[in-house]
Amino acid sequence: MKTRAITAFFFTIVMLGSILLGTYTFTAFYLVLSVLSLFEFYKLIKNSGIRPHRNIGLAAGALIFLMAAGLHYLKYDVKYLLLCIPLIFSVFITELYKKNKIPFANISYTFVGFVYVTIPFCFFHALGFLKSWNEYNFHFPLAFLLMLWANDTGAYLFGVKFGKRKLFERHSPKKSWEGFFGGMFTSVLVAFGLSFWFTESPAWVWAGMALLIANFGTLGDLVESMLKRSLDTKDSGGLLPGHGGLLDRFDGLLLAAPVVYAYLYLILY
Repeated sequence: MKTRAITAFFFTIVMLGSILLGTYTFTAFYLVLSVLSLFEFYKLIKNSGIRPHRNIGLAAGALIFLMAAGLHYLKYDVKYLLLCIPLIFSVFITELYKKNKIPFANISYTFVGFVYVTIPFCFFHALGFLKSWNEYNFHFPLAFLLMLWANDTGAYLFGVKFGKRKLFERHSPKKSWEGFFGGMFTSVLVAFGLSFWFTESPAWVWAGMALLIANFGTLGDLVESMLKRSLDTKDSGGLLPGHGGLLDRFDGLLLAAPVVYAYLYLILY
């Protein structure tokens, strides 16, 4: 618990700093985080005997993130995102030169990495530019993380105190319905609190964001648990002492970020 607490403290400071220190820090930090998370995903998959194209995947993942982020800085036409395609699809050609009995499994998991890891981080990064396409605003990314952490904390505390009915025992035996609704309640409370400081959107918008984070954040946790159980692995990595790997810490973000971005975009525009 001491190790977990120390890691959580410094992790929180770094995460808040990455958002509050400005646009370039925000972009650089989440570029690195997305690449490291993708590396962790490919390493995890490799334990099953499948050999995703790690180097091409990491290069393509970094390029996808940079091209998506560049839209907010350089204001180029979205058609230039098509430049990513040759690199992404080079995995098919590379696989021709490998002697493997399951070539399309290698190819498939390379692409799954983009969908599961890289694109969600792109959507989270885009939250910082949601109010103005070319100007960074930390309100939505910060609110997202605070609501996600509130959901995780509330789910744990309510689950420990009142948890009786299993939420999804097959993939996560410790999660309970009581914890799920407790996390949702805590997240919505944080949303209403933030509405007094971040007044650009009404309280119901923040509350809707909290509900989506509670639901899809929990589903993201379950999906990552399903992945680890299918690979007979306890943690996705060891980068964060006492907490496992990056995927263990950002599993909720991976499913929630694209949904929250779509919700806010549809509401605000």
